[in-house]
Amino acid sequence: MEKNYQEEERYFQARKKVEEIKGFYGNLAAYVIVNIGLFILNIVTSPNELWFFWPLLGWGIGVFFHGMKVFNYMPFLGKDWEEQKIKEFIEKEKQAKESNNKQNYDGN
Repeated sequence: MEKNYQEEERYFQARKKVEEIKGFYGNLAAYVIVNIGLFILNIVTSPNELWFFWPLLGWGIGVFFHGMKVFNYMPFLGKDWEEQKIKEFIEKEKQAKESNNKQNYDGN
């Protein structure tokens, strides 16, 4: 029974990862297509002012961080950081409960 649960859990984790990767590639494709369109629009309508660069830069920063998250490359606030913080909060919660229980026991 436990083995089926673990296999099912791994399957759902893998499926979630695939969905995240698909989402990133969809975002990347939209980024490329829309920015090509903006570049063409900019060159045709106002070639003296290159404004297409600003949405390219802004959206590009978002795509960059999205890719870092999807492919688990976050040197700051990454998976290890999350795990460490979760353990830290659990430990603080345990200590608070133990302290509270001890005060209740001592008080009676």
